[in-house]
Amino acid sequence: MLRSMTAFAAAKGAQHGFSWTWEMRSVNGKGLDLRLRVPDWVEGLEPGLRARIGRALGRGNVSLNLKLARDDGAGALAVNAAQLEDVLTAMAEVENRAMARGVTLAPATAADLLGLRGVLDTGAADEDTEALRTTLLADFEGLLTAFLDMRATEGRALADVLTAQLDEIERLTADAAQAAEARKPDMEQAFRTALARVMDTADTADEARVAQELALLAVKADVTEEIDRLRAHIAAARDLLASGSPVGRKLDFLSQEFNREANTLCSKAQNKALTATGLELKTVIDQMREQVQNVE
Repeated sequence: MLRSMTAFAAAKGAQHGFSWTWEMRSVNGKGLDLRLRVPDWVEGLEPGLRARIGRALGRGNVSLNLKLARDDGAGALAVNAAQLEDVLTAMAEVENRAMARGVTLAPATAADLLGLRGVLDTGAADEDTEALRTTLLADFEGLLTAFLDMRATEGRALADVLTAQLDEIERLTADAAQAAEARKPDMEQAFRTALARVMDTADTADEARVAQELALLAVKADVTEEIDRLRAHIAAARDLLASGSPVGRKLDFLSQEFNREANTLCSKAQNKALTATGLELKTVIDQMREQVQNVE
């Protein structure tokens, strides 16, 4: 099935004297970008989460937040002295180098330091976290399932929208073919008139050469290939929708091809009805491309 890159899920849990809250959300992205904010004192938790998400998702900007607290309140907040010492040493080195170059840095506040990762934690780093990590990873499976379900639900809605847009593109392509056929007599008459005008005003004109040039113009104004390619793109897009995710990149490429053919159709139109149909095509194609950006 088709999957969207837009989703959200939240969950809560409690065990081993801890309670926690998960939040997971994603938006569209060219690749898979994972941003995790989880307690770093639970050893092995972040790599385990990243591996599980990487197996389940193909694309999207994904953020995962885990807020973990001890139920008894013990060790609720504690300064990691070793980490703080490393930060202060690094800050001193940066300031010394800046002063050597005549650069003045804004002073850092205590709040700035506490906001750095690892400086402030729950004080539970000395505990055996293996059981907690195992529990959290198992609990995460439920959150991930809900997250994937929402992606699938959004994907079904996207598939309906894209199918309707392809139906409209198919209808407009048929209209364009009819308009191109209907303009043939007018185009032929216009070429005959142009040929007669040239022959009347140029005594030395080569009739065969002029006729050849007008024939080339007629070929350049022909939109048969553009209409055939639009029909082929429609069939390819329907096959991709039926195959299911991950097809977002392929659909995005196809939408660019759709747009290229519509642009060429408009440039060759030389006919009010065909131009109007080409502009309608461009509008629907632009709308489809916006929707395609959310497909995984």
